[in-house]
Amino acid sequence: MTVPVESPPMQKRKKSSLALTLSATGLLIGSGVATYWLLTQGKLFSGELLTGAHTIPQDALLAVSMTTNPNQWEKLRKFGTTETQAALDQNLFMLRDRFFTSHGYDFQRDIQPWVGNRITFAVLAPQNPVPPPKPVSTNGKDTSQEQPVVMILPIKNLAKAQQIWSQKLNEPGDKSGDTAKQQLRETTYAGTSIQEIKSKSGTKFSTAIIDQRFLAIADNSNAIEQTIDTYKSTTSLATSEGFAKNFPKIATHRPFAQFYVNVPASAQIAAAAPNRRLPAQVLAQLKENQGLAGTISLKSSGIRLQGISWLNPNSRRQLVVENQGDEMAKLLPPETLMMLSGSNLRRLWIDYVSTSKGNPFSPVAPEQLKKSIKDYTDLDLERDLLSWMGGEFSVSVVPNLPREGIEEDFRAALLFMVKASDRQKAELFFTKLDEIMKTQYQFQIQQGDVAGTPVVKWIAPFGTLTGTHGWLDQDVSFLVLGAPITNRIIPSSRNSLANSQSFQNTVPSELNPSNGQLFLDVERGINNFPLPNLFPNQNMILGATRSIGVTSAVSDSRSRRYDIFVEFKKVKE
Repeated sequence: MTVPVESPPMQKRKKSSLALTLSATGLLIGSGVATYWLLTQGKLFSGELLTGAHTIPQDALLAVSMTTNPNQWEKLRKFGTTETQAALDQNLFMLRDRFFTSHGYDFQRDIQPWVGNRITFAVLAPQNPVPPPKPVSTNGKDTSQEQPVVMILPIKNLAKAQQIWSQKLNEPGDKSGDTAKQQLRETTYAGTSIQEIKSKSGTKFSTAIIDQRFLAIADNSNAIEQTIDTYKSTTSLATSEGFAKNFPKIATHRPFAQFYVNVPASAQIAAAAPNRRLPAQVLAQLKENQGLAGTISLKSSGIRLQGISWLNPNSRRQLVVENQGDEMAKLLPPETLMMLSGSNLRRLWIDYVSTSKGNPFSPVAPEQLKKSIKDYTDLDLERDLLSWMGGEFSVSVVPNLPREGIEEDFRAALLFMVKASDRQKAELFFTKLDEIMKTQYQFQIQQGDVAGTPVVKWIAPFGTLTGTHGWLDQDVSFLVLGAPITNRIIPSSRNSLANSQSFQNTVPSELNPSNGQLFLDVERGINNFPLPNLFPNQNMILGATRSIGVTSAVSDSRSRRYDIFVEFKKVKE
């Protein structure tokens, strides 16, 4: 992320939390789709473990390791558009200036000759458990210090590193007689020499070579001392139970980047911000979780992110191992623009309710949703709907196929499918729903037939077909709202979304079985069906994206896996 360059190329008991699952999935998707953005913020960001993990304290908030291979950086720059490329270059320069240029170092000349395959940045936890509100100066600028950040550079050539470091420290000044750098003092801590240096620009930083294996650089000597203590102890990130067990599961050969997020510690820090304090209940729920980690790799047509999240070792909560969320794509037409599938809608709702009470960040308050359904349909969400929705489900957007000479009423259809765990209850629900649509909303309810399969059609007062429901087989019910696409899902066909080239190229298949999938055809879908603003620079990033695929699976009662692929456009040469 901050490889500076001189030029751009460089079950069984408690249920899992829907809110956390969606949040974690959102984070991972954001990491994939917004790789450019994540690389450009300037605040954070060989082996099976993250590089330098033995030097990073267990309570660190975040660690990001990025490749130093210029070929990989050049490959990254070929993804996207000229706009995203310019944003990436601009912010790489900003990060380069913060960590190297401001201290008088040139990466290619002074670092590249001796550094290892990756550089790691770690955001350390503050000494106070909850930092006080940040002071603000009279001009409105934040005057507090940033979170301590330490940069870990693995040493591939010790002699070259010592030579260049010494040479740069003692290099002559400019013609005015100023020295390029000034060593303020040198101290020894736990047998390791620490140099506190003032650069020509006036910034201070501290460095130390640890065990002749790593060069550590930080804004203050306290962070260096903490890094030394960690390396000499047995309580580093590398030896923490959850990290050591789970991170190797997502290790890949020569990754572009690796990252680790300490979920409860990061939430605690974020919650201290005056304008976005999290409720105590939400913090307690987050503390049930421990880590979120990922590996980012560059492929020929995009970026792949393999992630894993795991619970706190002391947590009593257990995840339900129920991976049956990969069949719905076989029932959808190949031109489907978006599909989100999962294993058990009833369970997800129970989890959502348990984590959303008192949480102002929940998208929809459970009680408000239940009330709305009751007000508009006189149906009880949990008794009439969710009680039979214990199987696999999907929500999809299917485009209408224009017919010559015919003006279409709808551009797309919203298609909901669910495998009923109790068909008798499901049929009772649809009977009630038909009666409500007829008596309350004056829809015509018509019995129909599509390819020999009975269906029920809803005809609006003005004659427009707006809804169809029925059964695809003995268990899978469907409801179509909008465009009339029923004849494209009945009868079932091998020419399905699952067999389409776009789906197979985008949605990862290694996690099999899975408990959920997401497919989003950005290139065809976003232009016609704009999304709400979900993350910074969204339009720029989505404009550089062709498609997004996500697969998730519950590995065991303590961890969950994610596999994400983002297909990008290519910058024109």
